[in-house]
Amino acid sequence: MQMCEDSQSRAQTVAQVTGALEGRPGRFAITNARKVDAQGIEDDFWLISLGGRIEATGCGLAEFEATCRKLGMDPADGSLVRDAQGRVLTPGYIDIHSHGSWEYSFDDGPQAIDTARAGHAVHGTTRQVLSLITNPMNDICDNLRTVRSKMDTRPDILGAHLEGPFLALTRKGAHDPQCLRDPEPALVDQLLEAADGCIRQITIAPELPHGLSAIRQFADAGVVPAVGHSDAGYEIAQKAFNAGAGIMTHMFNAMNGLHHRKPGPIPAAVEDPRVVIELINDGFHVQDPMLKLGFDFAPHRVAFITDSMAATGCPDGAYKLGALDVDVEDGHARLVSNGAIAGSTLLLEVAIQRAVLELGIAPALAIEAATLTPAKAFGFDRPNPVTGVPLGLLAPGYAADILLTDPASWAVQDVWCAGRKLR
Repeated sequence: MQMCEDSQSRAQTVAQVTGALEGRPGRFAITNARKVDAQGIEDDFWLISLGGRIEATGCGLAEFEATCRKLGMDPADGSLVRDAQGRVLTPGYIDIHSHGSWEYSFDDGPQAIDTARAGHAVHGTTRQVLSLITNPMNDICDNLRTVRSKMDTRPDILGAHLEGPFLALTRKGAHDPQCLRDPEPALVDQLLEAADGCIRQITIAPELPHGLSAIRQFADAGVVPAVGHSDAGYEIAQKAFNAGAGIMTHMFNAMNGLHHRKPGPIPAAVEDPRVVIELINDGFHVQDPMLKLGFDFAPHRVAFITDSMAATGCPDGAYKLGALDVDVEDGHARLVSNGAIAGSTLLLEVAIQRAVLELGIAPALAIEAATLTPAKAFGFDRPNPVTGVPLGLLAPGYAADILLTDPASWAVQDVWCAGRKLR
């Protein structure tokens, strides 16, 4: 297998990111930035971070200096105050559907999680829901326990997303057909017990015999069910959302498409204001004309996701998705067995670059799709027991998840998560 980069350099990056996240948050300020978040764009923007949360924000040097004095900070202290020099300041990106990077999947154990998270963190994804692939039930339960344990020491891990095993055989995509199951109540209980509260979402085909009852069961347990990898039509999808499903898994992919006499599940999600709609903005899973159309379907409810797998950040070559062999060519991952698309090699950094520079999406709307909207999917835009403080905006009281980005290329240059400097 080809290596993503020099192994020693990658190991140093993993150690740096992991160590920072396990440490204490710092105190710092950023001035002279161009703020872009879901609330809009502001120039000459500044913020002050204390204890992992944003303490104060504003515009203009005079107000910054006055606020510093109130907080007992020296506004001229170069060790605490960072001059952004007009660069773009955004909230950290939140990926609610990703399987890994840097040769590792989130199913592969604690060290694999550290490595795969670092591959996304240095590109601006400050928080991530770790997606676990379809596997035998015992393996899924073991992987959930690992994610739950990791959450105790890492604020960047928001929990787990189960993409399987409750998927339609006809829409399985790159999932192992031998491991697909009907979501009988006992199986749901088994997953919930193993997870100990760490499951954030689970993708379910609602047309399965126990699909709708499982959606209710998961929703009652505080999990957000997602409709996806499904052969459902419009009416079944409606029933799923009314039963408690709150997400559509990667719209357009692994589901019935739009048809004027068979509308399929997409209109059911679009017309329901309770539903957050995932979209893979890589130009491959969904072609650009449909990406732009899909982004406009449900304003403020589209969340960019990566659906990234182990080859993310790596050269073309042979990789694994669960137990299945994957070949990556020109950055596109397909199963060796049947050529099915096997996730992506996308980063949210690239999704934002594509949205702003290629698709012409307004920067504030693009940033919203990678920050506030995915946070809203789980109520993380409000104070909550998982993150403590809300996520998704550059505003007082929100987590100090912050990116400094080049204004021309939208390449991420500096990264903080919960007030901890990752890059």
